Amino acid sequence: MSVTHVRVRKSSPDTDTVSGISQKRITMLNLKNKKVLVVGLARTGLAVARFLKDRRAKVTATDLKKEDELGSCAEEAFSMDISLELGAHRSESFTGADLIVVSPGVPHNITPLEAARKAGIPVVGEVELAFRYIEQLIIAITGTNGKTTTTGLIGEMLKASGSEVFVGGNIGAPLIDYLNSGIHADAIVAEISSFQLDTIDRFRPNVGVLLNITEDHLDRYNGFHDYVRSKGRLFKNQEKTDVAILNRMDPAVAELEPLIASQRLYFNINSAGAKTYHLASETQYGVLIRGDEMVCSLPGKAPLIMSSARFTLKGEHNLENAAAATLAALSAGADRAGVQTALDTYEGLHHRLEYVRDVNGVQYYNDSKATNVDAVKRSLESFDSPVILIMGGRDKGGSYTFLEELIKKRVKRLIAIGEARENILTALGGLTSAEGTSTLGEAVHLSHQAAAPGDVVLLAPGCSSFDMFIDYAERGEAFCGAVRGLAIDD
Repeated sequence: MSVTHVRVRKSSPDTDTVSGISQKRITMLNLKNKKVLVVGLARTGLAVARFLKDRRAKVTATDLKKEDELGSCAEEAFSMDISLELGAHRSESFTGADLIVVSPGVPHNITPLEAARKAGIPVVGEVELAFRYIEQLIIAITGTNGKTTTTGLIGEMLKASGSEVFVGGNIGAPLIDYLNSGIHADAIVAEISSFQLDTIDRFRPNVGVLLNITEDHLDRYNGFHDYVRSKGRLFKNQEKTDVAILNRMDPAVAELEPLIASQRLYFNINSAGAKTYHLASETQYGVLIRGDEMVCSLPGKAPLIMSSARFTLKGEHNLENAAAATLAALSAGADRAGVQTALDTYEGLHHRLEYVRDVNGVQYYNDSKATNVDAVKRSLESFDSPVILIMGGRDKGGSYTFLEELIKKRVKRLIAIGEARENILTALGGLTSAEGTSTLGEAVHLSHQAAAPGDVVLLAPGCSSFDMFIDYAERGEAFCGAVRGLAIDD
């Protein structure tokens, strides 16, 4: 496929970024009259198809789901006048394409894609395709947990500093929607999943943030180390002028550090000198969390002290997210006042340790986004009160025994739901009062019956939602609806 090289404008000399982050040289694909196959026809696939049609490509979309299962997605695709192949993948469509674009929900190693690669057909993901056309500074955030909160917070810090910002990627709008929108932003803040990183080639964020790596998606990877390597791909194309923001206390992150060529900044550094897992570099640039202060030390700059006293999100993990966001925003040109404003006012996002309501002195929290065991751990660590914990959904291959001590210490009652409920009860049910039930609504009802004033009822599933719901957001809304329907005693 032929390409057009475009050199983007440089940042102005007085831009307040770490070591003067350079913009990138990008490579646009010549898509006119090219046969492009889009694999996966959900929100991302539709956005990709729209982008390709606008550039006069010959677009075909394929999905294993049938037309009646795709609903409005199929209708929208028909309205764009693209060819659809539904209910099965046709191998000749893969090997006959000039380019294949894979949606993140599609495993990147399915047989038709492997055959296409062997035939020399370029296979990329939506993030890679979008990157080839984006001229703006890119801040990309990945990690097992905390991505969405950190992404949203960085966006608010930059906005409060006077920048026009597009926030998207694996959160909300696909990255390619920035190009479809016609708007102009000063910076792109993108949540990037491991699935999206699996299908990058030249994707290079100016600022890359890696929050943490714990067991997740082991149903899709050949073991934990494959998953770690997938996360590390965020930095594969970074250069010395770029910035990598890393969790200094995470051993899996430390494993990747020797492979990172960019300038490294650290968060999760504590003043007590806790174990640092012998990171390859002992550079102390980053954020030191000290009580209600975050001391930010950046190369070539005087230290900045930010206050977290008014930061409202619960849990030590959210303070770490705030520290990472602060480093990323300052690296990308945010000013101190803008960062502090966002820290003081950010209210968080739906379904991330979200307070729902108080019922008879019992507080209900929705953490539907806690889709792995480490996220459940972080949720439980946010509460000192007795917790009635609702867990369950579709198992992702991780071990629930990681939660044993916290279940003993903090969980008054465990209610398991969904496909994974028997596995959860087998692993954890003997550690506290426990039972299983078939629906989320029934789990809320049982929690209401078991709770006493001062307790917390927490939805932190530790599993994906796909056995019972479209996604974690629908699951969270169902929980909130059930909680709002509970009666308050007179």
